[in-house]
Amino acid sequence: MKSYVIFDLDGTLLNSIDDLAQATNHALAAMDFPQHGMWVYPNMVGNGVTKLIERALPDDARSEKNIRAALAHFTEYYNEHCCDATTPYPGIDGLLADLTARGINLAVTSNKYQEAVTKIINHYFPDANFRAILGNEDGMPRKPDPSIVFKALGMCPTPKADVLYVGDSGVDMETARRACVESCGVTWGFRTIHELKEAMADHIVSTPDQIAALVLEP
Repeated sequence: MKSYVIFDLDGTLLNSIDDLAQATNHALAAMDFPQHGMWVYPNMVGNGVTKLIERALPDDARSEKNIRAALAHFTEYYNEHCCDATTPYPGIDGLLADLTARGINLAVTSNKYQEAVTKIINHYFPDANFRAILGNEDGMPRKPDPSIVFKALGMCPTPKADVLYVGDSGVDMETARRACVESCGVTWGFRTIHELKEAMADHIVSTPDQIAALVLEP
């Protein structure tokens, strides 16, 4: 049985791709750069907002000045609209409620900036037993660096054998591997099963119920 479940956010707990895409396209339009179709964005996200902006900009426009300017447009818009179209994946509300009722400790660790992570978790999951709600902050390396997982463990000290890390991408599986905790890849997110397998996920699940089974198995 696991006593601490650490979740990625986007593509794992929440389908947030439309709001991320809208905010990025808003930033691009504000700077007179071409916008992208929604179907492009699942392959752009996962490494933080700065990397998302860099990927979205034209190849010949990825200067530090343009990235900073686009990031400012993105952040201003996203702070107001991050909950417009974002929704929990089917079964996630029930999963978190079940784990909370059983006394399982929860955490979220995201490459998204802290202000947005805090707002989104408090909006969608105010009653879940989150012991750590962690986004990216200045000076903190982004996943797959395991520092954010170590911070979550510091906020809820738990033997690593009792921890399950859940995410939707190869970045998440690599994060878990570097942190020396068990990994679980979900198939409903932004990346492919092939990516999860290549990243050597310890488990791959297709429903939230399967996460509960992994957590609760003796």
